[in-house]
Amino acid sequence: MDEIEYVWSVLGGDAALTARVARAARPEVLEARLPVRALASACVGACALAAAELAARRGAPGGVPAGRVDDGSVAAGFTSQRHLRIGGREPVSFAPLSRLWRTADGWVRTHANYPHHRARLLAALGLARDTEDARAVDAVGSLLAGLPARSVEETVYAAGGAAVALRTPEEWAASEQGRAVAGRPLVERGVLDASPARTFAPVPPSAGALLPATGLRVLDLTRVIAGPVATRTLALLGADVLRVDPPGLPELPDQHVDTGFGKRSATLDLTCDQAAFEELLGAADVVVTGYRPGSLDRFGLSPRALAARRPGLVVARLSAWGAYGPWAGRRGFDSLVQVGTGIAALEGTADRPGALPAQALDHGTGYLLAAGVLRALTEQSRHGGSRYVEVALARTAAWLSAEALPADPPTRATRATRAARGAPAAPAARALWARAAARAAYVPPTTREARAPHRGCVSGRARWGGCGTRCHRSASRADPPTGNGRRAPGARTPRAGCDASLTPFPALPNRTAAENVLMCGMPDRQLFSGTCPDLGELVKISR
Repeated sequence: MDEIEYVWSVLGGDAALTARVARAARPEVLEARLPVRALASACVGACALAAAELAARRGAPGGVPAGRVDDGSVAAGFTSQRHLRIGGREPVSFAPLSRLWRTADGWVRTHANYPHHRARLLAALGLARDTEDARAVDAVGSLLAGLPARSVEETVYAAGGAAVALRTPEEWAASEQGRAVAGRPLVERGVLDASPARTFAPVPPSAGALLPATGLRVLDLTRVIAGPVATRTLALLGADVLRVDPPGLPELPDQHVDTGFGKRSATLDLTCDQAAFEELLGAADVVVTGYRPGSLDRFGLSPRALAARRPGLVVARLSAWGAYGPWAGRRGFDSLVQVGTGIAALEGTADRPGALPAQALDHGTGYLLAAGVLRALTEQSRHGGSRYVEVALARTAAWLSAEALPADPPTRATRATRAARGAPAAPAARALWARAAARAAYVPPTTREARAPHRGCVSGRARWGGCGTRCHRSASRADPPTGNGRRAPGARTPRAGCDASLTPFPALPNRTAAENVLMCGMPDRQLFSGTCPDLGELVKISR
């Protein structure tokens, strides 16, 4: 069973359909000791297949369209923030206090990108919350050097912060949480009630190429990366996605831009305006949540409670550590899950932990969640029932680190041998740079330019059909060059100033529906349009 077949089987899909997806392998991208490239292509490929299946179910001519997943395009999607420019600058990925720290007996990773997590980290260590960054880095480093890693983990967690001590894969597998995660399926799916089968609105012949999620409304109650990637994918597939954030806990602006293309966004205080949410829920087809398990239950947002008020709903949930085990309620992020599950130990050296070449747990889990939603919609149209889909970063990490995927060049045996010796990964990147340097006509890919989303909506004004937020697709980007420095034929610059009508971009010529909607997970499906023979190299070098 290859990687896409494995994911597709977990999603409950017809095994015969996997023959409709081909893969263009590019061994030079997403290089790591663990099979990150295979995982990424499997997640995107399964999502593309789920989209194609839903399109066929809704009447797309010719049955389930065939598609091709290009590793280079997938790598671009998994590193989307590296291609983004906001006002000409690169986005901020990690704050100064979000990093690995050496402790008295090992390493600990903290996450302090959000202001409230930064404040709680400093408070847990007895430091003033308003300490300037440079001084805070020195002070935290000095303090942690004399403390045990597990002690830091528990102290920061108790204060409401985010920190995880480095564990080996064996330590994680032996832990209670590790065992709980390993015992669950990669994607959990189920039926909540016996509501009637979903009937999709007919698509007029004038609509042209069918985007499979056209006409569906998605309430996006997610944060950070994984959940917003899932809902961004649904938006690219034609869904009307409304992201709702609490007014007192705004998303990081750069992160919001990167994952917000194609969506509307609004703020809504559930503690004082439940009626506004109920109005939104009454017209929603899908609700996606990405907060810690149980944290939204008091608002009546558990899957069963939502389905009871809106029969026929699809409820999708994701979390960092899973909705089970002793860590179910803990805060977590991709970087912390890598450290806690042993991935950082596998990707590092004897001197220092490492990291994956992308935030692959976030992006991979996001595509898995989107695929689960698409499959749930297809199954609803056949068998009815409100549906739920659930994923967790730690479960995706278990799949990756357990080497459930088949060998992917360079061979897993070679990777494992090098890892056991503490040697660095194969030097394909250096060879790639050398080839690029020797190519006189080489021009790196043009980055996309975006504006930060307007946050004009306030509690009570969030509504379908327009919420005061300008469509992210008004972002301006230059045409992408090809590997030989020429402009890609057929590439167009999106018009500036579009409103929030979410009119899809035109499909690329000579591509199937699956390829058009999921080329690489980027907001502009024309990002790498046209002929690009060196796409894999472009993606790698543009880091």
